[in-house]
Amino acid sequence: MAGGWRFYTREEYAVVVEGFVLEGQQARLTQAALETLAVVAYKQPVSRARVSAIRGVNVDGVMRTLLTRGLVEEAGQDHETGANLYRTTGYFLERIGVSSLDDLPELAPYLPDMADLEDELEAVASSPAEPAQEQSAETSVEAQPGSEPSAAEEPTA
Repeated sequence: MAGGWRFYTREEYAVVVEGFVLEGQQARLTQAALETLAVVAYKQPVSRARVSAIRGVNVDGVMRTLLTRGLVEEAGQDHETGANLYRTTGYFLERIGVSSLDDLPELAPYLPDMADLEDELEAVASSPAEPAQEQSAETSVEAQPGSEPSAAEEPTA
């Protein structure tokens, strides 16, 4: 199927055949691999550099893992930059149980509302700023609790 093999067996032999076929392939994907795979799935075709920019970390090793496992494949080159582009494979769709990319869940319910983002930005903008570091020597001198003011700190008339 799709250039590969699909095994069918009698139900009573399924456990033995599955163990033989999947030997050494039971390692789950790391969180980094899952995040990278999600970026590729929703932004495809996409370059490694773009995936790295979205995730904020280098994804070269993770992309090699996804390529090796057959979950992503090369999808040509970007005409502007010459970078290799990547997309998910039919095997990826099969593994997550959907028949096409259109069946992927919408991201909107998992993204913060724009109103929430605007509220957060306003809160950050209106929060009191850190005390200024450019104070004059006269205003930056403070008396220690329990100490007598020095002559320099006494107010003049």
